[in-house]
Amino acid sequence: MSFGSLFQVRLPSSILMTHVFVYGTLKKGQPNYHRMLNAANGKAEYLGSALTTEKFPLVIASKYNIPFLLNIPGQGHRVHGEVYRVDDQMLKFLDDFESVPTWYQRNVVRLEVKEWVGKPDGGEAAPSPGSVTEAFVYNTTMYQSDWTTLRCFESYDANGGHGLKYAYRETRD
Repeated sequence: MSFGSLFQVRLPSSILMTHVFVYGTLKKGQPNYHRMLNAANGKAEYLGSALTTEKFPLVIASKYNIPFLLNIPGQGHRVHGEVYRVDDQMLKFLDDFESVPTWYQRNVVRLEVKEWVGKPDGGEAAPSPGSVTEAFVYNTTMYQSDWTTLRCFESYDANGGHGLKYAYRETRD
């Protein structure tokens, strides 16, 4: 059995849905959240909030002040974010948006559920707060060595007190 089959559900309509954990600019209220809502990109349904069961360094890096989740389990903090159920079209869009495999890689992460509002998958019970689930996450092994010395965050907010202004893709050189 592949990891993907642990959290993919074949709906009666035969559309494959996948769980994805977002921790940065794709969260509600963040600069790229509109991309999750754009039907032209595919379907994304908010399921709930969660945090990683393991610690990871969530840093803000590059001249564009992009949030990166470094794939260094055991370092940093348990990272807070949101879980979405996405269709294959949205998953492909997200892979392209996250520049997989150049900048980010899509990996499985274990999550502790904080709140679950989404409908259960395939007749299974919805996860309860404190339970563990899995989802794909976009993290990276392609980072500059000095990024491991940057301040780590538990949660990302583009307008947070860190003072690092996120550069929208449309404004980058």
